[in-house]
Amino acid sequence: MSIPFTKYHGTGNDFVLIDNRQDVFNHNDTALVAAMCNRRFGVGADGLILLEHHSEYDFTMVYFNADGNPSSMCGNGGRCIVHFANQLGIVQGDVRFMAVDGLHTATIDGDIISLKMADVKSAKIADGYSFLDTGSPHHVIFTEQIDSIDVKTQGAAIRYGLYGEQGANVNFVQQIDVTNFKVRTYERGVEDETYSCGTGVTAVALAAFQNKLTDKTNLKLHTPGGLLSVRFKDKGVGFTNVHLIGPAMAVYTGVWE
Repeated sequence: MSIPFTKYHGTGNDFVLIDNRQDVFNHNDTALVAAMCNRRFGVGADGLILLEHHSEYDFTMVYFNADGNPSSMCGNGGRCIVHFANQLGIVQGDVRFMAVDGLHTATIDGDIISLKMADVKSAKIADGYSFLDTGSPHHVIFTEQIDSIDVKTQGAAIRYGLYGEQGANVNFVQQIDVTNFKVRTYERGVEDETYSCGTGVTAVALAAFQNKLTDKTNLKLHTPGGLLSVRFKDKGVGFTNVHLIGPAMAVYTGVWE
């Protein structure tokens, strides 16, 4: 069977995008997902995303990690699928789509996608770290030596040691100034550092505000793959009107035989 796909990236966080409105892709074929995401023998990606029909909204987003397993929300993937839907002629200006964590809205300005994330009801501040669920679970650590951190080793130790088999993503953060933060992320499912993580930088922005490192509600997050912005509204307890903003780029199209 031939499967047309488009390779995308959002600040270096890369994905295989497939138009599955005709149900050509089997959700249970984890081996196929893993094969397509394999960087040596496949297309190569941090995850695979299916665009499917929805009876009420513009489309449904179905996300798989690079290991082939279904996963929680992916912010950069959400921005990429909005761009993909626009290229397919499904959407234009304002977008509404369903994902694993519920309804999302987005706006398109060329290659810049502003994606409304789920509200965050609470954030846990513990000894030396914060924990937030921004559609995916995130552990956030602030440090002064981000460039020297072994993200894969230290991230895996926290991902498994503190959170068990289900795990969490792990973000290492260094403050640059009151509105700018540098972020490196270990992602579960990829089991390595990725160039960028949308739900991760969202968690970092909210954690920075809650830890009183900034009083700004529009922050810039510098990842290895590029610059993202997060704006939000503080509710006192939790956050609302959370938006993840940044570029989504189509790299190439192909057919998987």
